[in-house]
Formats: sequence, structure tokens, C-alpha cells
Amino acid sequence: MKTRFSSLVKLKKSTMEKSERVVQKANADLNSAATALEISYQSIQNITPPQSGSMKEFLANRTLLSSGRTVIHHNKEWLGFAQNQVKQAKEKLKLDMIEHEKFKYLELQEINKEIKKIKLKEMKDLDEVALMTHAQKGKN
Repeated sequence: MKTRFSSLVKLKKSTMEKSERVVQKANADLNSAATALEISYQSIQNITPPQSGSMKEFLANRTLLSSGRTVIHHNKEWLGFAQNQVKQAKEKLKLDMIEHEKFKYLELQEINKEIKKIKLKEMKDLDEVALMTHAQKGKN
């Protein structure tokens, strides 16, 4: 049954579904960031410092460790950003779900009003038919 809220319910539902997709994408980004951080930790652990050799090798190893630390720092920032994005997306989804439920409730109330009107009209029609048949029986 169409009501004045039907189009709003459809609109709010599509907005809610869009928010769900944003949450899924944010979760995927969060997983990517966590994986990248884990990989960067593993890669820095795999670096073995030279026990002997020239100063050039020691400096190269130090530069490699410094680069690894920079990557870890970057990945930590990325992880924090991704966590923030997930939090914001979930909050938006929650608000969109509430809006959708509000309009669904209003639509349901409108439908119930229409059903009551229809039932009342049917009752009046039945009463009228009953009076007409009763009046005809009285004439016979």
C-alpha cells in the first residue's frame, strides 16, 4: 500500500545501504592497514645486523633499519586513520538506520490508519445492507 512516506522510506533505505557499503569499505581499509603494519614489523625483524665488515655495510644496515622504522610509523598512522574512518562510518550508519526505522514506523502508522478507515467503511456498508434487507423482510 502506497503512503506519503513510501518514497521517503525507499530513499532512507538506499541511504542506509550506501552507508553499509561505506562501512564495509572502511573495514577492508582497516584490515589492509593492519596487515601492512604486521608486514612492516616482520620485515624489520628479518634485518640482521652485520657482525663484521666495512663501515659502509654498517651504515647501509642502519639506513635500512631507519627506513623500516619510518614505514612502521607510517603504517601506524594509516591504521589510526583507518580506525577513525570505521568509527565515523559506523556512526553514520547508525544514524541512517535510525532515520530509516523512523520513516518505516510512520509509514506503518499511515497504513494502519488507512486499514481502519477501510474497515470502518466496510462496517457501515454491511450495516446499510443489513438495514436494507431487514426493511425488505418487513415489507413482505
